[in-house]
Amino acid sequence: MTAPAVPRIGYAPWGENLAELTAAGRAAEDAGADTLWASELHRSATVTAAALACATTTARIGTAVALAFVRSPMTCALEALDLDEFSDGRAVLGLGTGVRRLNEDWHGVPFDHPAQRLRETVDCVRTFIARCADGDPFEAGGPLASLRVRGYRRPQPLRTRIPVHLAASGPLTFRLAGEVADGWIGHELGSPAHLRDAVLPALHTGLSTAGRKPQDLEVVASVCASVHPDPAEALRRAAGNVGFYASVRTYTPLFAAHGLAEPQRRVMEEFRRPGARADGLAAAVDPAMTRALTLCGTREQVAELLTGYAGSADSLKLTTPVHGLTAHEIRESQAHVIDLIRELRP
Repeated sequence: MTAPAVPRIGYAPWGENLAELTAAGRAAEDAGADTLWASELHRSATVTAAALACATTTARIGTAVALAFVRSPMTCALEALDLDEFSDGRAVLGLGTGVRRLNEDWHGVPFDHPAQRLRETVDCVRTFIARCADGDPFEAGGPLASLRVRGYRRPQPLRTRIPVHLAASGPLTFRLAGEVADGWIGHELGSPAHLRDAVLPALHTGLSTAGRKPQDLEVVASVCASVHPDPAEALRRAAGNVGFYASVRTYTPLFAAHGLAEPQRRVMEEFRRPGARADGLAAAVDPAMTRALTLCGTREQVAELLTGYAGSADSLKLTTPVHGLTAHEIRESQAHVIDLIRELRP
């Protein structure tokens, strides 16, 4: 297969345990992935990223994402510095707000004014990384997230500025990423058209507000890629991921922007049934939802679909479907995606 023109490709490896996950990361790096991304749901993003850093040599190591509010700004900065040291300067700190229920019910932390809290958190993290070896007092942040450090000195870090990327899914946080971040990380459900028509204009508004240029911000489009020799099977496997996010009210604007408000409503109704699980909603997902929000098909078909991001995204973060699938199915899907990365290598 002749590799079509696509942006740089990164990958978020999967594994039932860290040994399997890091082995998948090494395989993706060998295949040509330029960044390996660690998520935060079943594992800590920063610990997973550290494991990937120690198992690889060339790919950037990023969190996509570390939850910004469940750790203090200083802890967040310390973990970024440690990750940068483990990886010999390959770290990218991807931060996200998460949703209200996750923060308040699962982690017991406040979720008020998330965009402003995220802005202040980025200021704290950046200031700490830049000043931690000075030995001088410093302050950063604001009323929602703050630092006031005295009597502290850390050994000189590898870098005094580690890239901070922000995950953003709405206009307010799109603009925030454009104003203050080194990169934007998209949600794994989306489309090239949504990136082009809704995300990029808001990112550019933020860039303009801050007097920055487009090259100051890396645009990382996340893509759930379901690859299988049988296109119908690829579609079936991706449906679980769509159902998982369709059950969360926070993502209603994303579905509505794709004309999928009514299909999402039906998924949410199914989720409200007694005994329903968020990772068991694939049967309630209209195939049109899966086709609109994920890339499904054979290797050749998905490779062609990825070209839709050329000119809009600087890089891609590929994921494989996981929700509602057996471990065998996930492993098989992951192997197909890594093979695709190898074939798309420049």
